[in-house]
Parts: sequence; C-alpha cells; structure tokens
Amino acid sequence: MPMITTGSLAKVGRKTAVLLASGDSRRSANVTCWPAQRALEEDLRGAFKSAGWSLLRGSPEAASTDEPHGFISSQAMGREVFARLDRRAPLVIALAAWQYSHHVLMGLVRHKGPILLAANWSGRWPGLVGLLNLRASLTKAGVEHSVIWSEDFAGKPGRRLIKEWCATGRVEHDTPHVHRIGPDDLSKSVRKTGERLAAELADRPAIMGVFDEGCMGMYNAIIPDERLHRVGVFKERLSQSALYAAMLAVPDKEADAARAWLERRGMTFVTGPREATDLTDRQVREQLKMYIAAARLADDFGCDAIGIQYQQGLKDLCAASDLAEGLLNASDRPPITHRGRVVRKGRPILHFNEVDECAGLDAILTERAWGALKIPCDNTLHDLRWSDRDRSGTVDGEVWVFEISGAAPATHFQGGYAGAVSERQPPMYFRLGGGTLKGVSKPGEVVWSRVWVEGDASGGARLHMDIGRCKAVALPPAETARRWRETTPQWPVMHASLYGITRDQMMARHQSNHIQVAYAPTPQLADRAAAIKASMALALGLRVHACGENAQGRSLRGAFGKV
Repeated sequence: MPMITTGSLAKVGRKTAVLLASGDSRRSANVTCWPAQRALEEDLRGAFKSAGWSLLRGSPEAASTDEPHGFISSQAMGREVFARLDRRAPLVIALAAWQYSHHVLMGLVRHKGPILLAANWSGRWPGLVGLLNLRASLTKAGVEHSVIWSEDFAGKPGRRLIKEWCATGRVEHDTPHVHRIGPDDLSKSVRKTGERLAAELADRPAIMGVFDEGCMGMYNAIIPDERLHRVGVFKERLSQSALYAAMLAVPDKEADAARAWLERRGMTFVTGPREATDLTDRQVREQLKMYIAAARLADDFGCDAIGIQYQQGLKDLCAASDLAEGLLNASDRPPITHRGRVVRKGRPILHFNEVDECAGLDAILTERAWGALKIPCDNTLHDLRWSDRDRSGTVDGEVWVFEISGAAPATHFQGGYAGAVSERQPPMYFRLGGGTLKGVSKPGEVVWSRVWVEGDASGGARLHMDIGRCKAVALPPAETARRWRETTPQWPVMHASLYGITRDQMMARHQSNHIQVAYAPTPQLADRAAAIKASMALALGLRVHACGENAQGRSLRGAFGKV
C-alpha cells in the first residue's frame, strides 16, 4: 500500500484517503493482531478502488524491528503521525483489533476533513469493539465522524457504504428503534418513584471510588466532575498503589478462607505449576487479597461503587483484578469482616470494570431502581463483543455475545458458583496471570442500558442514557463452545437476544464498547424496573432514550406508560 514518507506533510490528491490503524499499548497484543489488521486493510483497499478511490497509509507497516506491526501504539507516536498529515484529508481509521483511543484522539479532535471508522466483523479479532470505544470517545469530544462495519468489505453492502462516504463524506444509518422519552411517557406511579429516588440521591449524594482514571485510553468512560455533581455523585479519587498496599496487609489465611468458601459452593479453579502460562495457587491468593482489600477500602471511604483499572495500572505488579471484580458485584460472596462487622452483608459492592464511570453511574441508578421494587440488583457491564446467528437453531435470528473479562457476578450464572470456573487470563494481556470468573449467564429477562457523554465544539457535555430490553437465552453446549472459541474462552458470557433491535441498528447507535445488564424476575417487572430507572435518570437531568421493544413486541416507550 502506498505510504506517506517520514518527515513529509502529505497533501493528498483527489479521490485519496489516508488510512491509519490505532492499536494497543502492549507489543504482544499488537504483534498477535497484526495479520488480521493487514487483511482488513487489504479488504478496504479493494473496496475503495472499486469506488474509484485509493488509500494512502499514513504510518509505516512496520515501525521498527522492535515493533514489527503497523499500529499506532502510543499517544506520542500518534502525535508524530498526525503532524505529517494534511488536516483536511479524508481519513480512514481501520479497526481489526482492540485499540487505545488516546493514541489517535489528539489528531482526530483537530482534524478538519471527513473521518471514517471502519471495522471488521469478528469475535476473534474485535475491531467492532474498538470501533465502539473510539466512536464514543469522538462523540464525547464533539467530533463529527462516520462508522461502518462488515464481515467483508468486498461484498455489495460494504462497498455501498464506502461509496456513500466517498461521495458525501458521511454515512447515515437508520435508527428507528430509538425514541427519546420525557416525563409524559411514564405512568404516574413510575414518575413519582423515579422522582423520589432522584431526590434521595440529591439529598445524600453517592460516592464513586475511582482507582485511577483513564484505563486503556477510554476517554469516553470519564464523566466530567461538574456533570456528575449535578446528578448527585461525587468522585473519591483513590490510587491503585493504595489498593496494592492494602492487599499486602491481608493475611494469607483470609484469602485462603475466601477460596475455601468458593470451593464449598462448587467453584472450580483450573490451576497449574507454571506462572508464565498457568493460573497458579499464588495468583489466586493474590486476587482474593485484592477482593478483600478493595472491599475494605470501599467501606473506609463510604463508596457506593468502585472501579479498578483492570488491564493497566496494576498489571505489571500483580495478578489481574477480574476474579475480585466479579466477586464484588455479587450479593452472595465470601464474607469480609472489617472493623468488627461484615462489609455489606447480602449486598453487592458495586464495581465498574475498567474504571468506566458511565457504567459506575449506571450501576448506582440500577441499585436504587431495583431496590424500590425489592428485587436483586446484582449487575455488571459486558463488552458488546460480537453477534452471530444461532447455528443450533434454538433461537431465530441474531444472538449477541455479551462478554467481559471476568467482572460478571456468579449470581448471573447457570448454577451460580457451581457453574463458575476460574481460568488463567491470556498471557498476551497478563504477564503476571490471574484468573477470571467464568460462567454462562442464566436464561431470563434483562434490562440493558448505557450512560454516555455527548460533547460539542464549545467543550460542553451532556449525559445521556439509552435503555432497552433483551432476553438472556440458553444455547446448547456446542453452540456456546463455538462462540467461546470465536471470542475469548476464558471469559464469562451472556447469550443476548435483543427485543426489537437488529444487529446493525445496535451498532449504528450504541455509544460504547460496554453495555450494562441486570436481571428482573418477570417481563413485567423488567419493564417496570427499566421505567423507574429511566424516570430517575430524567429527574436527574439526563436525556433518556428508550430503545427497541419489550418482550411482548410493544414499543418500549409505549410500554413505559403502562407499567
């Protein structure tokens, strides 16, 4: 592929777009994902050629012998790459892997030309996950952009989208499933309950414990303090070094007692002797010390929810945080004593994975809305990882793979802890190991949601919430195994069938790689819980959008007025 030469300020010709690839900060991940990225770029090159355009690569395919790949792998590298680019050139960000948005955000927020984010459609190579994260970051920054995705850009649908962008500088997607709602869309009892909950939060604000902000460059996951204050939530900024110090103060016997509790419940730890590739007993003990230490710090600081950075921060110092996160999010978990009492007995200690503050605010709203109905509020975020048709024929249509690194509570799983397994995180991401909390989510009615930030050119920011309904479905073991093979087999999974929303409609709208989920006992209670949460969010000043339908096929906005 033709490439911009080092040191030149590229003035691209007519019908030419500049292609860039944002990558991970970890060399191992970039090297592993590079073949998939090259394949996507070749696919895009052919599709642009069919539109009469050419692609000019904006950075080398191999930066050096130490970095034998073509990803932009740091913010500093991104700064140098964008310094050579014509700011008015059409720009394509090709995404075949997870990426750190801050590597390219500096250049994208100052770019004057049309921007296109183009992702593959694959579970194994999660470019679509990277696209959703970068897209949400640009939305927060108030940067205009377009998004497209395809299993094969050589096909007619993919080429049609590229021709549209080449001709107009934009791609428009239909989102008829999205309906902004107001108080008049809610029943009187729902509106009253939501307003009461909002008033309670305003009178006694919540504290969100943040163990270092900005995990993996997720600019979209940071809520500006002044916006958060208006909804009655304040940040307690904590350090991961304080968490590590608290871990060192936890005796071995306490961590071992937590493991014994889990094993009595039937949980399995798949351990081995090799630190580099196996989950070891030492790693499990370290993770359980993190669980205990995090709970005690949350108690000390009066935090209503906490977020640990997950992949960054402590990854070079200790085992991964995933097992700890999943345990914290469960109402049924190993007891932790602190200052002569059990910490939050029978309640989750809300944890927002990857310090995603939007998910943290969502979890706080969920706990209060579900509490008003006296139903369990155990909730978690997942990655909106991939979607495919159910090849077993059990479910008609697309079934999403909601999958996260281990932060899902076992209370969501078929069989609870007896259905839970801890397997070592892939060494590509976690040199020091650590296990997941893996299981298959039980069938049932689910409310999904996403809090997100929309910015504008003046630097203003507004909080939004999308909320919808889906069903967690049971698939045969062979189909579950196939989906795990196509994604990350060590991670917990929810098979989700969305109500009234197609795959492409979800992609066209969703403003994050994350999606929040919580169960309700019946379809009717799920609708009512969602409506109360929406009412509370409206009363707090968020713009709320009801997405799709309920289980009976009724518009969710219409259903909110009947529950």
